[in-house]
Amino acid sequence: MTNQEPVWPKKTRELHSHHFDSTIWNDFKFRDDDVVIATYAKSGTTWLQQIVSQLIFNGEEGLPVAEMSPWLDLRVPPKEVKLAAVEDQTHRRFVKTHLPVDALVFSPQAKYLYIGRDGRDVVWSLYNHHANANQLWYEVLNDTPGRVGPPIEPPPDSVRQYFTDWFEKDGFPFWSFWENVRSWWAVRDLPNVLLVHFAALKADMPGEIRRIADFLETETDAERWDDILAHCSFDYMKDHAEASVPLGGAFWEGGARTFLHKGVNGRWRDILSAEESGAYERKAAEELGSDCAAWLASGKLP
Repeated sequence: MTNQEPVWPKKTRELHSHHFDSTIWNDFKFRDDDVVIATYAKSGTTWLQQIVSQLIFNGEEGLPVAEMSPWLDLRVPPKEVKLAAVEDQTHRRFVKTHLPVDALVFSPQAKYLYIGRDGRDVVWSLYNHHANANQLWYEVLNDTPGRVGPPIEPPPDSVRQYFTDWFEKDGFPFWSFWENVRSWWAVRDLPNVLLVHFAALKADMPGEIRRIADFLETETDAERWDDILAHCSFDYMKDHAEASVPLGGAFWEGGARTFLHKGVNGRWRDILSAEESGAYERKAAEELGSDCAAWLASGKLP
């Protein structure tokens, strides 16, 4: 059997919304050791950013992770400001994206970490994120010049209704869930892509962080390993939330600790009916295929 060269993804479109400006990737100057943290949203992104920061900086405490690891395709601040700031970074860079693969520029040299989570858990976390957003959040997203498409509006009072809207309109009022997961699943076998799962991190954080460290080829001092694990725990991150959350939590009522809400799965079980949950599971299999749907639900790769 001959080894074939990987088929690298190509950018085929731009995505714009109250949140997105995917054109920033067209001007991003990759470095060979860049790390891109990708996810739909509310799937453990901040947790994974913390883990990567700890591996790169060998367990250092007090890192301003949110500042160091910007959401590149968020349309604010303007891309000229963001690109200049990232270009000035001298450490190994680790940026985040919420785009599907075909809406970003893909570098064969960079490392890509994609973290997934059951869509029902995503929605419960997303509702907390959206329901606690303050007026400044709406003003920045809706009133900053350059928005394409409709503004984002306050959510309904019911998380069940929020789930129904998100499910029936595929990610409303944010962006498509299924295409995001499907696009990253499709590139999972590329040598510079690693799939991570929220549930797997919850079940075995040391083992998963070791797997991530091996993938990123970071050198970790053995005596700092316990510090790394401690700094990646939910309790530590909650106690130091201002360092992990954009603008120290200025966009949410209650601040950064509101953004890092509970960090648990399964809150939907007491609210969704068996019929609603079954409809979600059937849709997941239909949109993603049985293997991907099973991984998304359990965190276990087939």
